Amino acid sequence: MPETSESDERNQREVWAREVVARLHDDHAPLTDGVPADYIPELADVDPDTFAISVAMVDGRRVGAGAGTHPFTIQSISKLLMYGLALETHGREAVMRRVGVAPTGDSFNAILLDEDDNRAPNPMVNAGAMAITDLVVGDSIGARVDVVRSLYERYLGRLPELDHHVWASEQATGNRNRAIAYLMLSRGIIEDRVEETLDLYFAQCSVLVTCDDLAMIGATLANHGVHPTTGEQVVAPEVVRDMLSVALTCGMYDYAGEWVFTVGIPAKSGVGGGILGILPGVGGLATFSPRLDQFGNSVRGVKVFEEFSAQFGLHLFDPGRPWRPSR
Repeated sequence: MPETSESDERNQREVWAREVVARLHDDHAPLTDGVPADYIPELADVDPDTFAISVAMVDGRRVGAGAGTHPFTIQSISKLLMYGLALETHGREAVMRRVGVAPTGDSFNAILLDEDDNRAPNPMVNAGAMAITDLVVGDSIGARVDVVRSLYERYLGRLPELDHHVWASEQATGNRNRAIAYLMLSRGIIEDRVEETLDLYFAQCSVLVTCDDLAMIGATLANHGVHPTTGEQVVAPEVVRDMLSVALTCGMYDYAGEWVFTVGIPAKSGVGGGILGILPGVGGLATFSPRLDQFGNSVRGVKVFEEFSAQFGLHLFDPGRPWRPSR
């Protein structure tokens, strides 16, 4: 029998991926469990049945099913990218003085700090994310928003737009986040520009992306920070390591422990309905579906990741990883 070339193996993997993605989309599209986030009025009005699955490989190839180009707000997935920006701008030691890396087991919007070290517990909960946002440089809200949009541009290949209706909706209803922020101000964790930093935090969550965008962000991180199509070093490899470590342990809110156990893929979810997964050395997997479970994670998205991980043996600790289909 002739030996299978590396190119043939890659093509076979892509065929498998297309088949699995199409089947998973068909299987889970009928699910109606969960509801869109209703504590942000603009998010409550989205179409709950929009559904997409996207895969981007480290070599630039893409696979997808459903509404992969449908725009939605990135929400808490922004926390992962902003954490990387803070590490690159200020260094790990300075960031760690404000924000730790310990999973909490508490809700993402818990009014909770690390009392021993006087810092936010981790950058994936709201307290930590706002402390990270406070580190964005700039002399005005406009300048700091430009820094954030430029960060997204490096990942997306275009300067993204903000959903100004969602931004305003979050500003009007974000009093719990204000409470967290002012608590951190009283402890000296953030600077005395709380309302500006809150405004910037709401802005970073209101950036419009697509499921296809999230998959390419994942592929960039999976490729040690090198964008698969542009070849640009978007983020340093050592920063990617820190980003993925925190994504694995803290990225799925208080469902993170079970996520690591069942899926085993570094990931970050957002209450807009997106989930971004990073398969180191392989690519990015993303889903979009606005119906959320009690943890704030997309119901369809969690199901897709569970089955995709099992189908391809993608759990970080699977002995056959990467890309050994279990069929």
